Amino acid sequence: MTVQHQPLAERLRPKTLNQVVGQQHLLGEGMALRLAFESGQPHSCIFWGPPGTGKTTIARLMADAFVAQFITISAVLGGVKEIREAVERAQLAQAQGRQTLVFVDEVHRFNKSQQDAFLPHVESGLFTFVGATTENPSFEVNSALLSRAAVYVLQALTADDLKQIVASAQIIQGLPAIEDIAVERLVAYADGDARRLLNTLETLTVAAQQEQRTEITDVWLLNVLGQQLRRYDKGGEQFYDTISALHKSVRGSDPDAALYWLVRMLDGGADPKYMARRLIRMASEDIGLADPRALRLALDAAEVYERLGTPEGELALAECVVYLAVAPKSNAVYKAFNQAKAFIKQDGTRPVPMHLRNAPTQLMKALDYGKGYRYAHDEEGGFAAGERYLPDGMPEPGFYRPVDRGLEIKIAEKLRQLKQRNDQAH
Repeated sequence: MTVQHQPLAERLRPKTLNQVVGQQHLLGEGMALRLAFESGQPHSCIFWGPPGTGKTTIARLMADAFVAQFITISAVLGGVKEIREAVERAQLAQAQGRQTLVFVDEVHRFNKSQQDAFLPHVESGLFTFVGATTENPSFEVNSALLSRAAVYVLQALTADDLKQIVASAQIIQGLPAIEDIAVERLVAYADGDARRLLNTLETLTVAAQQEQRTEITDVWLLNVLGQQLRRYDKGGEQFYDTISALHKSVRGSDPDAALYWLVRMLDGGADPKYMARRLIRMASEDIGLADPRALRLALDAAEVYERLGTPEGELALAECVVYLAVAPKSNAVYKAFNQAKAFIKQDGTRPVPMHLRNAPTQLMKALDYGKGYRYAHDEEGGFAAGERYLPDGMPEPGFYRPVDRGLEIKIAEKLRQLKQRNDQAH
């Protein structure tokens, strides 16, 4: 009979709470989740965090702590049938005087009716519900289920956490020695994900054993993993250099260069959601009102990626990058906003002019709040010529200066016409 191979990540899965690496903001002495373990009273909860941060491990430890039957349901592969089977098993355990913990992995992938199926059993206490999700539960989990579960936010593991896991794997499993620079590269590649780290380490270990190597060097590691490795470290200098190159290529109106840097980042493992956020920023900062459609297109691209994911949704990001690169450029709003912030920071708190104040009560009206205000819609052309909207005594700051490109050409002409009408009214 062949013994089934157990992955390294499973062999090293913590057996006690003290063996868990990371998440000390939840599991440290006196912290919320540790107190929940120590209370002896299980409660339904949702673990929200990136992949490989310990969501499944903590759920299993919770079941062990409360001597409960542990039932796992994958929302990716399961459905109502699996939920019904879990209920039946929980009912049988209850009849035997045992508790049950039902763990739902990727709970955000269950639809509303599937999530609702847990509610009566959570309320009746038939089982403790524990969900795991990489998505914001505020958006992805039904409010009814969310209200019955505590939400614990798990964080990506730090570089020190991951190095500790590598060291433990070497000691416990007798793995080959690893060159320090190779450890650094492994940790950077894992990007806070312990499962990815251990799976990669196992791949290297098998290859090293086949070649009878006694040490995993950085050069050999690069040769074995090849294209699997990121071309830069997330959060490292090269990462920010590359996003800078993308931003400057868009600003410089070079669609080919912008596409090149976008694909470099995606190919290197950058989070497409992060890239979408950066594109929204570029549309605001470098295009602005020269082409207001750019911001809407960037928001649409982000939404498309949210719906389609990788790889299909990445095409929308590429479309957005090209549009932003060829769009007319203006940083007039960006500069105006920064100038306004700088002015407010050094200026005193000027009172709101009386005619601009709101007057919801008779007392305020008696105090001349809102007195003399001219309703622009009732004026010729929808513009109250000569009216002033800045605080009394404050000179015209001229924060916003439209550029001579795109829609801002028309905006500048409109502002010139309005200024002429104001000058004539004075």
